[in-house]
Amino acid sequence: MKKAIFFILTLLVVVLPTSAQLSRTVQNRPYTDLRPFHFGLFIGTHMQDLELMNVGPQTIVNEDGTETTRLITCDQDRWDTGFMVGVLGELRLSQHFQFRVAPAMYFGVRHLSFYDFTAPTLSNPNADEESETGVLLNERIQNIKTAYITCACDLIFGSVRNGNVRPYMIAGLNPVLNLSGSESDILKLKRLDLYFEIGAGCDFYMPFFKLRPELKFMFGLTDCLDHHHPENLRDANLCAFSNSVSRATSKMIALTFFFE
Repeated sequence: MKKAIFFILTLLVVVLPTSAQLSRTVQNRPYTDLRPFHFGLFIGTHMQDLELMNVGPQTIVNEDGTETTRLITCDQDRWDTGFMVGVLGELRLSQHFQFRVAPAMYFGVRHLSFYDFTAPTLSNPNADEESETGVLLNERIQNIKTAYITCACDLIFGSVRNGNVRPYMIAGLNPVLNLSGSESDILKLKRLDLYFEIGAGCDFYMPFFKLRPELKFMFGLTDCLDHHHPENLRDANLCAFSNSVSRATSKMIALTFFFE
């Protein structure tokens, strides 16, 4: 009997630690976060919007010297989607903090709608009705194609790794170089802009790489409207539309997938 009890106790001492080890998650790439510096790449999608401040009623001087008052408003009436691609370099500062530099290119389009509430009603009593093309007669549409070169500089705060998962938060600044824009556009944006960005993500440690999905919100810090653009318009009829906006600030929501 004593031998049986001793055998059972010995078996429990051997089996229980072994079973506890088997129940633990095997860590993939356990030393990947200890690298002082590493590179990666990313792809993703984004949604962009413009916050526009309209000037309200404008006094227009006609060719014959008379003055008329026009009320024109402009709005980006939807969030427009696009995509981006880029590379990254990340510096390890401590166990919880990393500094990341991520150059990228953003591609998309902005859909702007201009509404003239005064001039069309003088020449067309049915201005509120739709034309044959399905567009209101007092409405103008402009699609601004966007191509940005960005270089996000973010500070990352990560939690303690739990198995193969590690959530984190980011905050930083993102300077932007605008490569798009034409002199024939009604509105034109400046070449340079600056975003403040904040977001969160999660590291998933795969056997051969680390996958990092991340959601961030980007807020423009400057007035990105080119105020000298109306002076260069060839079509004088568009000046009233171009001058209808006094300020524009950009914002984006970006969903990114990093591969490191």
